[in-house]
Amino acid sequence: MIHDLGRTLRAAAGGDFPAADGTVAVLPPPSPRDNGVLSFSGCAVVFADVSPVWVHSHLTPGDLAGPLSPAFLAALATRTGREVENVDMLTAAQPLPGPPPLALRETRDPAHPRIARALRHRDDVRAWTAVEDGNGTLVIGRGVAGRWEVAVEVPETARGLGLGRRLAAAARHLVPPGEPVWAQVAPANAASVRALLAAGFTPVGAEALLQRRPY
Repeated sequence: MIHDLGRTLRAAAGGDFPAADGTVAVLPPPSPRDNGVLSFSGCAVVFADVSPVWVHSHLTPGDLAGPLSPAFLAALATRTGREVENVDMLTAAQPLPGPPPLALRETRDPAHPRIARALRHRDDVRAWTAVEDGNGTLVIGRGVAGRWEVAVEVPETARGLGLGRRLAAAARHLVPPGEPVWAQVAPANAASVRALLAAGFTPVGAEALLQRRPY
C-alpha cells in the first residue's frame, strides 16, 4: 500500500513501482494546490481532501480503470469543488551532468503564456528560450509533491525540426543533481510524446489533476 506520494514518485522515476495489487490509496493532498489521481500499472493514488470511505464508495472493487474514469473524476471534482484537467501520460527522466547541449537564454517575463501557466501550477519556476532554434521555450518548476516538472513550447515555424526533443533533453541538465524531472503530456499530443521519448523520458503512469475553479 502506498503511504507517501513523494517517496512513491521518486521510486517510480527510478523504475521501482508499487505492487500491481489493485489497491487504491487515499492520501491527503501534498499541498492545498495539488489534488488529483495518479494511476500506475495495477494500482492508483487519490490525493485530495476526501475520505477513503467516500473514495471506495464510488469505485467498483477490482476496476483498475475506475480511478481515472470520467464518472469518478467528475464525482471527485464535485466533491472538492474543483475542475478536472486532462488525463495525462506521466513520464520521468533522470538528470544528466553538465550544461545542456543547447544554447539557452533565461527569461523572467511573467506575461509569457507558458510561464504564466507554470506559475499557476508550480513553485520555483524558471524559464529559458532557445537562442538559435526558433525561440522555443523551456519551463521548469516544482509541482506535485515537490517534484521537478518540465514543459516545453515550440513555435509553429520551428516544428518538425527536433527542437522539442532538444528542449526536453536540456531540462535533464537543469534540475538539481539526483533529482528526476517529470513531464505530463496529453496522449493525443503525439508530437510531444515522441519528443519526450526521444529525449529519454520513460512513461511511468497516468495522472489527472484537479484545479481550483477561477470563481
